[in-house]
Amino acid sequence: MAINYPLTLPTHTGLMNVNLRAVNTVAISTSPFTYKQQIHSHSGQRWEAEISLPPMRRANAEIWVSFLLSLKGPKGTFLLGDPICKTAQGNLGGTPLVNGADQTGDTLVIDGCSASVTDWVKAGDYIQLGSGLSSTLHKVLQNADSNSSGVVSLDIWPSIRTAPADDAAVTTSNAVGLFRLASGIQDWSVNNIEVYGITFACVEAI
Repeated sequence: MAINYPLTLPTHTGLMNVNLRAVNTVAISTSPFTYKQQIHSHSGQRWEAEISLPPMRRANAEIWVSFLLSLKGPKGTFLLGDPICKTAQGNLGGTPLVNGADQTGDTLVIDGCSASVTDWVKAGDYIQLGSGLSSTLHKVLQNADSNSSGVVSLDIWPSIRTAPADDAAVTTSNAVGLFRLASGIQDWSVNNIEVYGITFACVEAI
């Protein structure tokens, strides 16, 4: 049977630790005489993560090992989100949709939200645009209210690279993005009491 990407993470054990990293491509040069700095911000932004799994016996470990090998190094993709932020802090009522085509960059205007709600979304909440191979994970940077028409303007990171269609769905719970393994090498350890240790690093698939 063919393996179809993106894969979903095994859920039988949960994750012990997820170290998420937000990476911005920014060039900086500093004068050796005055220490004055010049900054140039490039468009490159991506998520990176290191994941540690809990110690486990072989029956559970082999499910994870098979998952990792199924990715065939960075070739395959999988869906990943922040495991402790599956639900939002904000209200997030209504049925949020992209309000207008051709939106890229670090602001997204949406509609279909519950009208006139203070802190409809709060800083730190996640949204997802797209699904499957088009999934992108974004973090909201500032609290935002909905207006009387149910419109909300979101400041988000990372910036939107490919404009979503007008009226495309905006996922506000269990948000995930598309990732791939950071290396073509996968390894795991087994100690003398037959307990497995598994960690892996990944980067956003762009």
